[in-house]
Amino acid sequence: MPQARAKRRNGFIPLPSREPISGARTATLLLQYAPTFGSHTLNHADVDLSALPDIPVRDDSPVFREPWEARAFAMAVKLNEAGVFEWGEWVRTLGAEIRAAQANGDPDLGQTYYLHWLAALEKIVTDKQVTARERLLARKDAWDRAAKATPHGEPIELGRDGTPVAPA
Repeated sequence: MPQARAKRRNGFIPLPSREPISGARTATLLLQYAPTFGSHTLNHADVDLSALPDIPVRDDSPVFREPWEARAFAMAVKLNEAGVFEWGEWVRTLGAEIRAAQANGDPDLGQTYYLHWLAALEKIVTDKQVTARERLLARKDAWDRAAKATPHGEPIELGRDGTPVAPA
């Protein structure tokens, strides 16, 4: 069945439903998204965030704490749009990561949410053989070496330490 595609506009990312609503059409959920620190992640006016006081909020909406969180969010959305995984599969994988972290003592107050998101993203791309675990570990090592080789105040660039960097 053909998927309806919504165009990205005004800072919104379309998340097409994988379940048909009627006929050949599918619903599209639009989530407000901006990839910068302190920008809104979701815009739900009726959500009470007071139960999670450690989640950063601006204008009554949750925001990303750091740029990498927005990038991890966008990567998961794009991989879903590319058909690498179904959104339900993503929800189950992320939920399993959060439950495992809670079982290991994570108080689940919001500060570690995107660490779980990243762990779920790494798990799903290795399970789907988009990349291998060894390649992810090599890329993490390359970033660590690059950070150590970078003078304070300069941008971190892979390979700065002179070691070639293989594709992830």
